[in-house]
Amino acid sequence: MRSLIVALLIIVAVVLAFFFFRKDSEPEPVDDTPPAVEQVEEEGPDDEEAAPETVSLPRFDLIRVDRSGYAVVSGQAEPGSEVEVLANGEVVLTMTTEPDGNFADYVETPLDAGPVELGLRMTTSDGMEVTSADTIVIYVPEGDDDMPVVLRTTPGGATEILQRSDQPAPGTLTIDAIDYDEAGNAIFSGQAEPGSVVQIFANGNPVGETSTDDAGRWSLSTTIPPGRYSLLIVQLDEDGDPKTAIEVPFEQAALEDVVIEDGQVIVQPGNSLWVISRKVYGEGTQYTVIYSANAEQIDDPDLIYPGQIFRLPEDEEAGEEATDDEDGQ
Repeated sequence: MRSLIVALLIIVAVVLAFFFFRKDSEPEPVDDTPPAVEQVEEEGPDDEEAAPETVSLPRFDLIRVDRSGYAVVSGQAEPGSEVEVLANGEVVLTMTTEPDGNFADYVETPLDAGPVELGLRMTTSDGMEVTSADTIVIYVPEGDDDMPVVLRTTPGGATEILQRSDQPAPGTLTIDAIDYDEAGNAIFSGQAEPGSVVQIFANGNPVGETSTDDAGRWSLSTTIPPGRYSLLIVQLDEDGDPKTAIEVPFEQAALEDVVIEDGQVIVQPGNSLWVISRKVYGEGTQYTVIYSANAEQIDDPDLIYPGQIFRLPEDEEAGEEATDDEDGQ
């Protein structure tokens, strides 16, 4: 009997030990609740990877020059940038643009007499350097009888006359310039009443029509074969009827008509500065180089006459040839 009681006690002890160790070895209950997700704002790309911002090109809006060569300039560029005005490559004025991008100031030192080319160079706040696409050509008179001439030239675009001695009244129908693009197309430009329609005829045949902008400027690009023409420029009224008209002679010359002798060009009937420039330098858009070197003979770059003799400035390619010619004389 005693042995049976001992055996039962041993069994009870084993059972109790089994349950005791099982309870300690059971894993803690797992919390199935998903952890809270931290809301993180999505960051944009790094500044270095962001698309570059567009930069406003510097440009002149107004230039006025007196007989003494003192100039007042104004224009637009990137807000907060530094703008330099260059005369024949030399800095003559430095300004900082306003928050709206405007700038205006005067050149304290008068420009030299003769032809002067003005350009703009802009340096943005982050160090980017940009030059203007257009060039201002100024003729500063050497005598008191002449008045300054100021032209804006853009490669492949129409020349704009900013100042001249016989400045017409606003709204007057004019043809101010005849330019040529790189393909040889003629670009006629002038002034008329703002918002009006201007038509051009060559020898009575319609060339095309265009409209003036808010400032009264107009331009028209067209192809005209070499030959002599009488251009008729007509401004229409609100009903589409002719209101006023002007007529000017015009002759388009071919490249083979240009006569060059001893580093000079002898103007032939129908020659234009663009035709001469394309023959000499290979690019018609470099006609301003010839104009600048011969401004004392040219009051208007589109009014040159047969028999005039112009000096041809040397460029990097033509310079060596011209120097060789001089040494051989």
